[in-house]
Amino acid sequence: MSEGRRTGFFWHERCFWHDPGAIGVFSAPGEFLQPQPASESPESKRRLKNLLEVSGLIDELDVRKAPPASREDLARFHTGRYLDELEEGDRTHGGDAGECAPYTPGSLAAARQSAGLAIAAVEAVAGGELPNAYALCRPPGHHAEADRGRGFCLLGNIPVAVMRARALGLVRRVAILDWDVHHGNGQQAAFYDDPDVLTVSIHQAGNYPLDTGDFDELGEGAGLGANLNLPMPPGSGIGAYRYAMQELVLPAIGGFAPDLIVVACGYDACGKDPLGKMMLNSSAFAAMTQQLKALAERIGGGKLVMIHEGGYSEGYVPLCGHAVLQALSGSRIAVPDPQNDEIAAWAYQSLQPHQRALIDSWREGWQRVGTTRTT
Repeated sequence: MSEGRRTGFFWHERCFWHDPGAIGVFSAPGEFLQPQPASESPESKRRLKNLLEVSGLIDELDVRKAPPASREDLARFHTGRYLDELEEGDRTHGGDAGECAPYTPGSLAAARQSAGLAIAAVEAVAGGELPNAYALCRPPGHHAEADRGRGFCLLGNIPVAVMRARALGLVRRVAILDWDVHHGNGQQAAFYDDPDVLTVSIHQAGNYPLDTGDFDELGEGAGLGANLNLPMPPGSGIGAYRYAMQELVLPAIGGFAPDLIVVACGYDACGKDPLGKMMLNSSAFAAMTQQLKALAERIGGGKLVMIHEGGYSEGYVPLCGHAVLQALSGSRIAVPDPQNDEIAAWAYQSLQPHQRALIDSWREGWQRVGTTRTT
């Protein structure tokens, strides 16, 4: 691969300095909750960066930094009142940005840096400077809504980046696929009535948030039929995800024919994650990346951007992320995953009858929505 056509890799040390506080897996401390580091810690991301260094894969990537997102960029998605509240909290005592989104003074700088990485990655690919890119963002962003943070997320990295790219005229139609184990409510809310942004979320049903993510949330107004949710049953594994991608996700994105595909790339659907109940291994994430890369090349000149989201297994996220970056870049540099074959051999990894029936029903429902939109 020529120097100018390497996969972009965007990261910044500032993102690792976000401190949510010692709340463990809970949204707030309590009398009988012994303090422990927050589940959303820097370690899984830092270890991914370290693994890329040790394997040598990072030397095949176009490694870049980026400036933090400006207030103007953030205001395309977030309300002024929410940004004011964040700034005030960051100057004083921190707190909770809305729901399960704790932060401490200094976190806003990391969040703005995280959004800035997403902006830079999207613009470099949308503008043709890079063929594809990966942004190692932290804090994550796919739960953040216009007027509040949610689920560890302070700022909407992907909505902010996509809205800026569209405002600059770099892209018109964008498809956003969220394969984090939790519903991508932030992207859904940002573009729910927009016919030119297709938002797709494949996630564990009834995990987080509890109030969003059903299949019947299909968009509204002009955006009806441009939002697709696949709330997968807990325990879904490689066979179920493969079938969902083949039967519904890839056809939906291909039929939409976007100028750019953006992936909310969380790894908490892996079999080792403490906050999810799914069973993917690193090879499954690599396979989905290869599918999307091939689709992007067929319909949009290969324009594909991966934005790092969740994933809370400090040991396994790096292996999943390395596999994704190897697939994205086309590198031959692989690292052994000692858990890959074991996870693949777990019971119920094959497509189960109830999973097939559910995905088939969604496919038929999605086809009916498409027919309605064109008549």
